[in-house]
Amino acid sequence: MDKRFIPLIVAALLWFAMFSPWTAPHLNFWYTMATAGVVLTSMSLAMGGKPLRTSLKENFRLWDVPLGIAIGAALWAIFWVGDKVAVWMFPFADGEIGSIYAMKDGMNPMAIGALLLLIVGPAEEIFWRGYAQEQLGQKWGPTVGFLATTAIYTLVHLWSFNFMLLVAAAVAGGVWGLLYRLFPKRLWALIISHAVWDAAVFVIFPI
Repeated sequence: MDKRFIPLIVAALLWFAMFSPWTAPHLNFWYTMATAGVVLTSMSLAMGGKPLRTSLKENFRLWDVPLGIAIGAALWAIFWVGDKVAVWMFPFADGEIGSIYAMKDGMNPMAIGALLLLIVGPAEEIFWRGYAQEQLGQKWGPTVGFLATTAIYTLVHLWSFNFMLLVAAAVAGGVWGLLYRLFPKRLWALIISHAVWDAAVFVIFPI
């Protein structure tokens, strides 16, 4: 087996643990997600080698900050509209979206926001775009790599048995993946956008 797939298998196992009804009730979702982020970032930096480390070190530009904030804000707006459409179209949507927000119960919102901004959001982009999409793109071509990564990112949420979460993962993963496909040197803008969007949608401006 191509060793580049090992971190993807680890990610699938971690997402199973976080979302499946057999394991999730026994874990603190937010601390597990943060731990997963640290593990996958470490694997990405180790197995992605010098190109990923160089990209993170040398490709940051100050305008990545406002660009990332703008992308995060635009994605929040897409989800705000999508929420209204989904609730209108699907009678189960409101309950499924509510169950996603119920994961915040019993956890300090400030702690959740800090984890999302500082660990979870950045880690997901470093892994899913900086490592997974980059590696699959090298193996199968950048367009197939983008499509495959988006599909995997969506499917690892399957164990939640939550249709709205799957749709959310597909939309968000598709947006970030397409932007990385078009602008591979702007990983920092995607890192910032993911962190900002996470904190906004879960804590600051929940939908």
